[in-house]
Amino acid sequence: MTHHPAFLGPYFHQRNIMTIMTDVQVPFVGSNPDLSKLFLSSPASDTHVVSDEEISEPEQEPALLPSASLSERRKLQWEFKGLTIWLELEEFDNDLTRAISDLSTRHNSPFIPKSHTTAIYGMEHLTVEDAKAKLRSVREIIPQWPMFSRPTGVTQDIAQVGRPGQVCSIAWSELTLATNEHHEAALDALYRLFYGKAFTRDRPWKPHNSIAYDNPEDNTLSLLDTVLYASQNPTLLHNERRVEAISLWDTNGKMEDWKCLERVSFW
Repeated sequence: MTHHPAFLGPYFHQRNIMTIMTDVQVPFVGSNPDLSKLFLSSPASDTHVVSDEEISEPEQEPALLPSASLSERRKLQWEFKGLTIWLELEEFDNDLTRAISDLSTRHNSPFIPKSHTTAIYGMEHLTVEDAKAKLRSVREIIPQWPMFSRPTGVTQDIAQVGRPGQVCSIAWSELTLATNEHHEAALDALYRLFYGKAFTRDRPWKPHNSIAYDNPEDNTLSLLDTVLYASQNPTLLHNERRVEAISLWDTNGKMEDWKCLERVSFW
């Protein structure tokens, strides 16, 4: 059987990841969440708590760069492949879309065309029409994708192609999500639909919703800036989210070339 990995951001196995983790009891309510309840973790031996005292006054309100048009922002240089299935998550006052726009504007970084959580990346065994037909039947086997719990944290990392488990060179920031047996079952059903019974995939799934991309060579993304943005927009980390839709994208080429081919709403 052929192994068909999902696109787990730019990596398959977590390595050298810097993450802000949120405890499930942290009450992100109101406009001034307590940053001392967040902790910074990495595979390194030490764990460091990010406290209010360590955040200097200028860092609390990162200045926006002069707004550049999308055509003037840096382009993501990596060449992607194939047909890809995205889950489009419920938004609260367009919070995910605004995060993508705000962070891209702040860093003059590549603009992600649509907020998404990747379910299957880089299919090359189907024609576009076959893939569209399969997507149109998805609700016959998955009437509603299971709800995602609130994110478990914010992750920032840089991947380099050729390193163990890494398939592209890219920097990114994400809202890290959790899987459960219901998500695993839904993803299995989706793989069977698109690959047939003879498939394998990475387990467990590592779902996430990327909110910023950049090139490793000129990366300006900052973990602290990302977590500060999340703290100032508490719905990003506070809310459970339903899956609003599932979509098929042509992800051949660079990110600016990506095209939505088909979309099916769950509700």
